[in-house]
Amino acid sequence: MEFDNKQMTQHTHEFVETYDGFLGFGLSRETDENTVICYLQKFSDDTLIRHMIHKMSDEDLGDTFELISRLLKTYLTEPEYHRLFLKDDHP
Repeated sequence: MEFDNKQMTQHTHEFVETYDGFLGFGLSRETDENTVICYLQKFSDDTLIRHMIHKMSDEDLGDTFELISRLLKTYLTEPEYHRLFLKDDHP
C-alpha cells in the first residue's frame, strides 16, 4: 500500500496523543465522543491498519467502507466532504 507524502502531511491524529481522560462508553455524551475519537485514531494508525487490513474478510472491508461512507454522506455537506475528508479545494 503506497501513500502520497503530500496527503499524509495533511492528516492529523493529535487528539489521541494528548487526551488523558477516561475511555469508555455509556458514561456521558462527552466521554462517548472522546472515546470514539480515540478509537478511530488508534484504528487508523498506519502500523495497526496495515497489520489488520489483510486479515479482514471481504465482508468486514465492505461493512467498514459502507459505514464510513454513510457517516460522511449523513453528516457532511459536499463542500465539507471535500475540504475535511478529501483535503481538496473543491468549490
